[in-house]
Amino acid sequence: MSEASFCVCADAREEKGYQDALRGSLADALITDPPYCLLTRRRKGGDLRDKRLRKIDRDPVLRFENVREYRSFTEAWMGRVAHHLRKDAPWIVWTNLLGREPLLTAARTLGYQHLWGEFVWAKRTKDNPGGEQVLRVYEFALVLSTQPPPVKTPETLPIGWSVVSGYQDGEAVTAGSHPHHKPFAVLEPLVRQYTQVGGVVLDPFAGSGSIPVACRRLQRQVACLELVPEWVEMTNHRLGHPLPAVSG
Repeated sequence: MSEASFCVCADAREEKGYQDALRGSLADALITDPPYCLLTRRRKGGDLRDKRLRKIDRDPVLRFENVREYRSFTEAWMGRVAHHLRKDAPWIVWTNLLGREPLLTAARTLGYQHLWGEFVWAKRTKDNPGGEQVLRVYEFALVLSTQPPPVKTPETLPIGWSVVSGYQDGEAVTAGSHPHHKPFAVLEPLVRQYTQVGGVVLDPFAGSGSIPVACRRLQRQVACLELVPEWVEMTNHRLGHPLPAVSG
């Protein structure tokens, strides 16, 4: 795979997008932020709640009718991903609490039965400094492998670890305010820990490009897919501009 990185407009459940993005190569790691297990909100009678009253549902938030539907969605994209990664490549998948079990179950059927850890993003409720801060935990990344975790030493990471960060430097706004945006400070530890400089990272849910851009800044190659054309354009716009490199 060449050093040039670009995002392909494709469905993560279909094969062609992976072929176009990877161009015959296998990825060295999966780092991705798929739709979370958010269920359709209905009134007691079954009618949909007014979307204008649901602030969290600004596009492109995707909701599922039930966990079974989310499980089928997860099995479909994971089944595709598994064929495009090198043997023993780590999987780092962002999720919410309701999505944890479906993701783990689908991964285990594909041989990723070992949970190496859970990386928690502890969000500041406010970005202003203060002697005491309230943190909100909602999103975390599962770190999965086909192999048991290495023997713990002072240098290895524990099963549970976290980073505290808000949205710094206006990055989310300049990238289009995608609801699944992740700050560089949140992604950097994962990229450093589980990938190597020059390695290929696969992201089949690129969104506005948070993960691809973080990988590029850390001198990794990236192959990425995104279903919504507007976000594909945003990701490629960001990848096509000079990025502040970070060594290591």
